[in-house]
Amino acid sequence: MNSEITKVVAKNLNNFTIKQINAVLSMLTSGNTVPFIARYRKERTGNLDEVQIRSIEDENTRVTNLFNRKDEVVKLINEQNKLTDRLYNDIINAETLQQVEDLYLPYKKKRMTKADIAKQQGLEPLAQKILSYDDSFDQQATFFIDINKKLNSREDVLSGVHEILAEYFGNVAKYRDWIRQYTNSTGLLTSKIKNNAKNKDDDQVYKNYYEFEIPIKKAKSYQILAINRGEKEKILTVKIDVNKDKVFKYLSNQINGNMHGKAANFIENSYQDAYDRFIKTAINREIRNQLTESADEHAIQIFGKNLYNLLMQSPLKGKIVMGFDPAYRTGCKLAVIDWNGKFLDKLVIYPHAPASKNEREHALKQFIDFIKKNHVEMIAIGNGTASRESEQFVIKAIKKISWPIYYVIVNEAGASVYSASQNARDEFPNFHVEERSAVSIGRRLQDPLAELIKIDPKSVGIGQYQHDLPEKQLDNKLDRIVETAVNKVGVNVNTASVELLTHISGMNKNVANKLVAYRNENGEFNNRKSLAKVPRLGKKTYEQAIGFLRVIDGDNPLDNTDIHPESYSIAKKIINMTNMDLNMMGTNQMKEKLNSIDIAQFINDNHLGYETVNDIYQGLIQPGRDFRDNMPKPILKQDVLTIDDLYKGLKLQGTVRNVVDFGAFVDIGVKQDGLVHISNMSNKFISDPNSIVSVGDIVTVWIKDIDIDRSRIQLTMINPTQNG
Repeated sequence: MNSEITKVVAKNLNNFTIKQINAVLSMLTSGNTVPFIARYRKERTGNLDEVQIRSIEDENTRVTNLFNRKDEVVKLINEQNKLTDRLYNDIINAETLQQVEDLYLPYKKKRMTKADIAKQQGLEPLAQKILSYDDSFDQQATFFIDINKKLNSREDVLSGVHEILAEYFGNVAKYRDWIRQYTNSTGLLTSKIKNNAKNKDDDQVYKNYYEFEIPIKKAKSYQILAINRGEKEKILTVKIDVNKDKVFKYLSNQINGNMHGKAANFIENSYQDAYDRFIKTAINREIRNQLTESADEHAIQIFGKNLYNLLMQSPLKGKIVMGFDPAYRTGCKLAVIDWNGKFLDKLVIYPHAPASKNEREHALKQFIDFIKKNHVEMIAIGNGTASRESEQFVIKAIKKISWPIYYVIVNEAGASVYSASQNARDEFPNFHVEERSAVSIGRRLQDPLAELIKIDPKSVGIGQYQHDLPEKQLDNKLDRIVETAVNKVGVNVNTASVELLTHISGMNKNVANKLVAYRNENGEFNNRKSLAKVPRLGKKTYEQAIGFLRVIDGDNPLDNTDIHPESYSIAKKIINMTNMDLNMMGTNQMKEKLNSIDIAQFINDNHLGYETVNDIYQGLIQPGRDFRDNMPKPILKQDVLTIDDLYKGLKLQGTVRNVVDFGAFVDIGVKQDGLVHISNMSNKFISDPNSIVSVGDIVTVWIKDIDIDRSRIQLTMINPTQNG
């Protein structure tokens, strides 16, 4: 590790100590994963979580790239024999990549410019004379015609000198930096509809931006992304406006000061032209890029939060579930899965038009018989085409069943993507795509994490403008979110899919495939130790992964905890202090015994860290604990609601499906999700909807407005009976 880089990282992240930063970077360099460090090395990091560890990792990468670029720029300028002590110090002391690039700009190799041609024609001495405010330059211009036959007139000479000066002023880092800051702080971002472009925007998606302006510093991320898309689709014209007179006044004070005369006028024309042609264009492009990068990053953060909350939805455990993939003409596909998600049975029925009345009646009988045959306890209905008609059909059927059956409308976004994938074909080679979708819909209700992990996160219907975002950055963020969620929950090593295992700390797809192949060939794992026999699962991978892999009902009860095997000796020492055995873990009796132990004294006597012992203690009390059990449960239903049943002021419960900058979309049980605008989330001002709700939350809402023709529902989370 570079100590200078570490010092800068510590300076920029002043909420962490040098010791913490060194510990994190040292462990990452040694091949430890972020989930492993966060979970099993708390004493070394000072109890940093995954987000904090990644912030150190990212800042170290950023600063390292900055240092490398500084070294590269110094080398490139030195090769031109133009590196002065002052320039070297300016580059080394630069705090941002932009400052480095501004300093490098005058020395950057580029295509031949008009200024370069003028220099080749020998006009630099005249430019220097003007910069010394010698007003006799005008009389000397003709001299350069005589010594350079390519210059035909005095105007040619002065034009060339003008280019030299304009390029010079345009390359001064100090001027660019001031103008950049001034434009950022006072400039306006504006957009207008292009001539004859309304016919390209039939749905008036960009109507809000036909005549739009906002201070750059106040522009919202979703506004930037919308404007960018409108510009890309050639509907909007976008530009940045700034008070040019103030810019010229600054340049005048910096360059001419109190100087007057012919030379001062010539210089003034040169720096004004430098702004108009070089500086303004470059800085406006930089600011647009920065706005886009910031908006992209914000949208990626929103996507990440939504994805995490979606993956961490509470699973519906211990139920036989039917997945119901609705359709009209091609029939509804049904699939039953057992408590562990194992496929049991499937069926296709035709309960909707254009099927005949007889066919629909037959479908009802088939459906009821199918439920009884498989002892179905819960039905997951996909929310796609024919969803609401299928919901009414299901209600009619379950009323004829002797035991209580509930149903849930499940967001099926991305189910078809998974169903057509090679993984789905491998698991169910003889199924139609829609039949695989029915299995997937059922599994989404039963274990959202295990099923959604198989799908490209960009296909699950959350976030905003995700298709416009930089793919590499988005994928990197989503991979991190998936890794965090999977390792937070842990997996049953005897049922986990390859897709799930791939995201376990330290593992990759190759090792995951080897593990599943070994399991299929040799049967279930009875303990964690036996995982060491899996090909390619070496010592380092075993160390990083094993704490997140659970063996349920195996030889060793500790294998069904998040206690790492490296700490088993400590766990057993604690158990021995209770005079009980491992098989009593998780019982009230064990909990009482553990609560009677003086943990602080135990830590002190054994020279252990509090965090490690506390985690072991929690693992003994709650073996097999699942953090998702504390998340909101899905709304179980036995009756249907339609948009015609809604009226202003009606109080409902709904599930948050998506959170965006301007509010949240809530499923209230009708075909169309309702929007709670950010202004209707609280009586208090809020700037971020994520501070109020998350994907998967169950919220109480009231109907604020209904537009049946456009199928739009406005909701509020503020009780209308309360005064705001």
